[in-house]
Amino acid sequence: MLVSHILKLKADDGVVTIGPEASVADAANVLSSRKIGSIVVSSDDKSALGILSERDIVREIGKRGAGCLTETVESMMTKKLVTCTSGERADTVLTKMTEGRFRHMPVVENGTMVGLVTLGDVVKARLRELAMEKDALEGMIMGH
Repeated sequence: MLVSHILKLKADDGVVTIGPEASVADAANVLSSRKIGSIVVSSDDKSALGILSERDIVREIGKRGAGCLTETVESMMTKKLVTCTSGERADTVLTKMTEGRFRHMPVVENGTMVGLVTLGDVVKARLRELAMEKDALEGMIMGH
């Protein structure tokens, strides 16, 4: 299954973004209110400058205390983004996420962000694909 198919299956294909100058506390509020695990950092809602996850925030609070919540998102975000395109296969994306130990990946086409896939999205799509393969094989075996 391709990333483009995964994006079509998602109930909401919009990407939640926040400006790099926003505070980490503001980002945490958005994550909490939207019940999401990461937020893409963007100045124009089209290009991904970085990503900030709830894990990133918790780790920094654990290291430095709650004072880091007043810092800018840009100071805490992951700047070296791993992205994919809509034409990539789900298993390739799953491998990148597993090896990189992250759960959210922006989908970028020609420098423009077109979506975001999560580990859950990819696993769900892969399970759906495996179920279809199983049904097809059972049909062949049963002669249907």
